[in-house]
Amino acid sequence: MKIRPILIVILQLFLGGMMIYGSVSKFETPFAEPQEVVDRAQKYLDQDLEHISKLVLYVSGMKQTGYLWLLLGISELIFGLLVIWKKTSLIGGLLLLPITLNIFLFHVFLEPDNVGELFLTFGLLVANVIIVLFRSKPYNYLITQ
Repeated sequence: MKIRPILIVILQLFLGGMMIYGSVSKFETPFAEPQEVVDRAQKYLDQDLEHISKLVLYVSGMKQTGYLWLLLGISELIFGLLVIWKKTSLIGGLLLLPITLNIFLFHVFLEPDNVGELFLTFGLLVANVIIVLFRSKPYNYLITQ
């Protein structure tokens, strides 16, 4: 029995499960009022916690648009489901690449102190890249001559 296909299935379940879990949480939390967001960001600035203030403003800014946070949640849900199924895992993986890259860079630049989340988000990005590389092998003839 080959270990590589089993590893890929485990990575698909990991990535898809994390995306589905993350998408569900985006629909549960109510959006804060704009003045609440500004007050909370100012409170962190007054405490010399500029990186937390940036984090609050970034996430709340996506929520305040009225559609971007929900669009991100719907995208994570759909692409996470696509990654889990073998026949659609390449499409789901390709569509998830910018999302997992953004999640990783978000944590690198806005939460560099939280090492556990950095490793988790780096794991998501690496799992996504491995899935795309493994599932795209049958289509390499389209690129090479």
